[in-house]
Amino acid sequence: MIPAAFDYTAPESVADAIAALGSEAEEIKVLAGGHSLLPVLKLRLAAPTLLVDLGRITELSGITDDGAAIVIGAMTTHHEVATSDMVREHAGVLAKAAQTVADPQVRHRGTLGGALVHADPAGDLPAPALALDAEMVVVGPDGERTIKAADFFEDFFTTSIDEREILTKIRIPKHTGWGSHYEKFTRVAQQWSIVGVAVTTQVDGGSISQAKIALTNMGSTPVRASAVEQALLGQSASDEAVRTAAASAADGTNPPTDTNGDADYRRHLAKVLTGRAVLAAAGS
Repeated sequence: MIPAAFDYTAPESVADAIAALGSEAEEIKVLAGGHSLLPVLKLRLAAPTLLVDLGRITELSGITDDGAAIVIGAMTTHHEVATSDMVREHAGVLAKAAQTVADPQVRHRGTLGGALVHADPAGDLPAPALALDAEMVVVGPDGERTIKAADFFEDFFTTSIDEREILTKIRIPKHTGWGSHYEKFTRVAQQWSIVGVAVTTQVDGGSISQAKIALTNMGSTPVRASAVEQALLGQSASDEAVRTAAASAADGTNPPTDTNGDADYRRHLAKVLTGRAVLAAAGS
């Protein structure tokens, strides 16, 4: 299908983008990589009167070292995240998750910021952002503010960004020396996760001293597996100890039922995949 007619603007600065979002257009959509928005437009599930394309704002791309954190521009592509030595060293689980997104064509065009703002519960990048305690930096007419990942994702395809704001960068505390793994289960290659698990761990003397775990597609937003995190503290990184802790991975979750599997199936997957992911992260 062909999208409904709309006006188009491609600002070259964040300030100009904010000004465009404050226009009197009836409905405005922001375009990042476009892999989620364009199919929706073609199906006419959305019919904006103005499309604001962020592709020409160079300051929104790139990965920098900010001392205790790394900062990733919102328009940085999945490929750039997956192949960045800095991300691999300091936020390994995000790099590994980005490598699993769709196919090379999508990874070279889709953006980290676009994926986070889209907030698809089955998307692979919100869970690593949550596990890494990322902070989202957004800018609007009232200036800049920072939103913790735990407060950023509110519901299905819904975040705490105001309609007049844009996500400009993602700040991630360094997890240098931590093991990491992203375990993803799909029916076919290059598909969204039926369930995914993002894990980053610190192992000291054979025991797990810290663990951060977040689940993909186990609710309307990414979910921290807090019970597993607590159960792992001080435990050996052995198969038995890890799988015992992983048995509580689905606690407090509300997974969907759809054509890929019902809620009970997803709860089972969460336990199995969490065990695999923790063992892989602790051994990396």
